[in-house]
Amino acid sequence: MHAHDLSRWTHAHEFHAGNTAAERGTRLVMWITLATMVVEIAAGWWFNSMALLADGWHMSSHALAIGLAAFAYRAARRYSVDQRFAFGTWKIEVLSGYTSAILLVGVALLMIAGSVERLVSPQPIAYAEAVVVAVVGLAVNMVCALVLARAGDHGHHHHGHDHHGHHDHGHHHRSHAADRHGHEPRHGQADLNLRSAYVHVLADAATSVLAIAALVGAWMFGWTWLDPLMGIAGAVLVAVWAKGLMQQTGAVLLDREMDHPVVDEIREVVEAGPGEPRIADLHVWRVGRGAYACAISVVTHSDQETPDTIRARLAEHEEVVHATIEINRCCARPGR
Repeated sequence: MHAHDLSRWTHAHEFHAGNTAAERGTRLVMWITLATMVVEIAAGWWFNSMALLADGWHMSSHALAIGLAAFAYRAARRYSVDQRFAFGTWKIEVLSGYTSAILLVGVALLMIAGSVERLVSPQPIAYAEAVVVAVVGLAVNMVCALVLARAGDHGHHHHGHDHHGHHDHGHHHRSHAADRHGHEPRHGQADLNLRSAYVHVLADAATSVLAIAALVGAWMFGWTWLDPLMGIAGAVLVAVWAKGLMQQTGAVLLDREMDHPVVDEIREVVEAGPGEPRIADLHVWRVGRGAYACAISVVTHSDQETPDTIRARLAEHEEVVHATIEINRCCARPGR
């Protein structure tokens, strides 16, 4: 099996094993969010309610981000057999997660701007109507969060297979994601695209909870400053979530993986062979959810050390799905 054939098979297998449920879940959540958005905007226009209009347009940003996640799954599936993608199309999903994090930052900035404006120029609030809007929004978010959580669980349960492939010239390929018992790899990676959609739903839910608390406080006790203050608190929370998501997805997109525990494990396994082999050069990068590729240059004194012997030792690490191994033999013995 050639390298590009195997990389296409690997990603197609990965997608159908876990991502189909995630794609269905994000698409369903997108339609629920869009429907709620349209209803709120229409009702806001009909009843001349700024609360309904504002919440409706706020949901549009989340609908856009969740739609982006659904599109990423579809694109990854569509191009999963395209040989131009050397290690499959998984990073389309990661790129979607990163873009979604940027949208979250935009949402946080808009929330802060709106809250500061309310602090400077307080506006009359129709409390009863606004509370109803916030409660409906929270209920919709809870349904969406449940759908996405179930999609994530479904993906994990269908991620267990053990197939092996081989390629000449010191290359080593294995299907990733799970051991023989259907468990996640020790260093498995969450679905960052699904997580981005989930964070958008949670951000909207948190905003609704804070809004309900602020509106009830202002309604019952006259604390009108509580509404914009909660808006700022919600924006900070959303920004923190966005930062975490951006760091996770950015690390994958930039191949910043050399501080990952799997790197030390690869080094330990490779240098445990005969002839005191030493790694002269090692590069590790992520090519799938919980899947890594590596390029290794080894210096050894032993004639017994070959790419196959190193490959056999690496076999215990299911997360290493592709290894390019170079052997450099040194005549001098240790201590001479």
